Amino acid sequence: MARTADVLPEGVRITDHISLGVIAKAFPKEKVELALVESGKTSIRQRDLPAQVVVYYVIALALFMNVAYTEVLRCLLEGVKWMLGPEARVKVAGKSGISQARKRLGSEVMEKLHDAVVVPVAIREKGRMTRGAWYRKWRIVSIDGSTLDVADEKGNAAAYGRPGGHGGEGAYPQIRFVSLVENGTHVLFGSRMGDYHTGETVLAKETLGVLSEEMLCLADRGFFSYKLWRLAQGTKAALVWRMKKNIKLPCEKRFRDGSFLSRIYDSQDTKRIGESVVVRVIEYTLEDVRDAEPLYRLITTILDPAEAPAKELAALYHERWEIESAFDEFKTHLRGNKIVLRSKRPDLVRQEFYGLMMAHYAIRGIMHEAALKADEDPDKLSYIHAVRVIRRKMAAAAAIPPQ
Repeated sequence: MARTADVLPEGVRITDHISLGVIAKAFPKEKVELALVESGKTSIRQRDLPAQVVVYYVIALALFMNVAYTEVLRCLLEGVKWMLGPEARVKVAGKSGISQARKRLGSEVMEKLHDAVVVPVAIREKGRMTRGAWYRKWRIVSIDGSTLDVADEKGNAAAYGRPGGHGGEGAYPQIRFVSLVENGTHVLFGSRMGDYHTGETVLAKETLGVLSEEMLCLADRGFFSYKLWRLAQGTKAALVWRMKKNIKLPCEKRFRDGSFLSRIYDSQDTKRIGESVVVRVIEYTLEDVRDAEPLYRLITTILDPAEAPAKELAALYHERWEIESAFDEFKTHLRGNKIVLRSKRPDLVRQEFYGLMMAHYAIRGIMHEAALKADEDPDKLSYIHAVRVIRRKMAAAAAIPPQ
């Protein structure tokens, strides 16, 4: 269905609407230039839209999913003059010019910039700590996946596919993605996307690779497999994953907190020859909780109950739902309810996806800073309010200098 693009009021300034300062602070000019060099996309000659400007433009698009391309660019250029110098004259290109500039840029630059910059932001240092982001010595993160609608174009449908069901194919092609979330700040990182028919566990292979020793990763039972567990365990992160009901976990040693040691196997064949990985199992129920399942079963790499008692890990696991809130933030409040990714070419869909993830990161970074100053849990700050502030208020920071 066609949609009518919004138009920003005549004479509106970047200081009133697009917070370029927020984007540029999260993604400094030097980082953008490095991603361009690594991708071989630096502007060889001066164009109407230099590559650096296009990078910021793609991120800015995510703040205005329902505003015309040219309107977003017109406002963006008012705040980007510091990048090109006071003598530079950059024209507001038409829709065709913008499309060509985005095609020249491609998606690799955006993916490289995302991977280089989008990382967890919670801190724990003397006198300052991000509330709600830590469990004992670990940074709490969760992994999950979701889908996004993309423009209904033949190329997108061929590249990404559509959901199907008893009622036929879906109205829009979709992409599937998997991300890690830093639970305490809702920063989404390590994101990977693919076509609709690519399974979450396939995408998770790359995403889990960004885990580190300081993290504790929560995951739902749909992500468990012996191979994924071993891959994640190889990062030295602590793992707390829910297990499928049909996997047998015989008790080898029972602890006083009710948890016990068991083993997981790659297959029945390896079980016969004794190859296995030791895990600690935690089984529990949720009493007087509506829609609770009869039994929950977790496995963890933390084998010593003294490091993480069973009751604490059981309670911690249910913080995994923080990732659902993070997905809702950018799928509904940032992207806009029922609005699809607007790019009409598969490569530009990928470019737009990473722009969207980076816009979410920029907003969450500002909210984290505000939470630290107020000594608040970032979860208690309103994401919707933050989006509105960033869209509308930037008088002091619109055209921040490179230094």
